[in-house]
Amino acid sequence: MNDRTCIVTRQVGTINELIRFVAGPDQKMIPDIKGNLPGRGAWVSANRLVLQEAIKSGAFSKSLKREVVAQNDLIELTEVLLKKTALGSLAMARKAGAIVTGASQVDSAIRSGQVAMVLHAREAADDGKRKISQAIWAAEKQGLDRVPVNLLFTGDELSLAFGDKHVIHAAVLKGVASDGFMQRARRLQLFSGEPLCETDKAVKETE
Repeated sequence: MNDRTCIVTRQVGTINELIRFVAGPDQKMIPDIKGNLPGRGAWVSANRLVLQEAIKSGAFSKSLKREVVAQNDLIELTEVLLKKTALGSLAMARKAGAIVTGASQVDSAIRSGQVAMVLHAREAADDGKRKISQAIWAAEKQGLDRVPVNLLFTGDELSLAFGDKHVIHAAVLKGVASDGFMQRARRLQLFSGEPLCETDKAVKETE
């Protein structure tokens, strides 16, 4: 079996589509988000429901060929660590100049075709999200690539990543400096099942 094959679905995936787990000294499973912890690992698709099935079915013990403990809070722990890693990468992208914040700056960056992803704080007002969505659709009509929109973080989490600056809307710019965050954000999105921003759907329906 391929080293990066989900122990539940048996599907082969990349490191951005799977999460590695290892057994700690107490035989409890630990999410190895960065994929560099020592020991034999077991890979699971980056999906809450698949991880839940791995826990219920005893798939970790079967894969590692010994009794291990997949604790009930493993799903929550995995999501916390995925988010922590993504936020750390976001902070690095910001320091590298790969992030713009503020509704007007995000709007301008979208229309110029520089944006790889838009982040709204979970508590962002619908009006602000809708205006940015209109910029996305206007840019797409001009032949630019569709910009994905995510609601992965709260305003407090975004602000912490940006050094306590109050942040509600942010744009991740295209380029090498943002690649690491993009990969981690997409894996977090896969795991959490975060849907397309509802205001994007509303704008699309009115076009």
